Amino acid sequence: MPILGSVKDRLRYCLSFGLALLLVNSIVAFKPAQAMADQDLRARLIAAVNKSTSFNDRFDAEVWLMDMSRRLSPKVTDHDKRFEFLRLVHNEASQAGIPPELVLAVIEVESDFNHWAISSSGAQGLMQVMPFWLNEIGKTGDNLFHPATNLRLGCTILKYYLDMEQGELRPALARYNGSLGQRRYPDKVLNALTQRWYRQ
Repeated sequence: MPILGSVKDRLRYCLSFGLALLLVNSIVAFKPAQAMADQDLRARLIAAVNKSTSFNDRFDAEVWLMDMSRRLSPKVTDHDKRFEFLRLVHNEASQAGIPPELVLAVIEVESDFNHWAISSSGAQGLMQVMPFWLNEIGKTGDNLFHPATNLRLGCTILKYYLDMEQGELRPALARYNGSLGQRRYPDKVLNALTQRWYRQ
């Protein structure tokens, strides 16, 4: 699919810091205490949550906001809430060094844009982040149902796995979901990306 090459090229040229979420190789539920936190991931998470959250209001970002607002309108009907949400997505994706369209595709598959979503394994919020990471990075007072917090961690986690897989989307997405070696989840995200979020 030629569109994937374009996304991979964008991923390789983005500057970022990265981070990761250590998941088991299966999508079955597991207790946070069972996850052994990788020290490199933990360090990247700490750096990510301490990074500035200011949005760089460039012209191309505003063009992106208008385009994505139209696409998101069936899911988020309120105009102001759409723009606020999309600004957060653009900001956090840009800081992590990943395309914001990819983040939107992940959110669609993970939570269908419901920031109150909870999975059977206990993952929370828009990008379905496991709550044990808040303990690992010393931010136990933070709330993964808060969109900015969830996006900060989720984008950094996704970037970590993209770096681990040298920009290869399918295995990186499978790692993010805890389903390495399986195609179902990566295919769902890539279908959402190409059909609804990728800018032609």
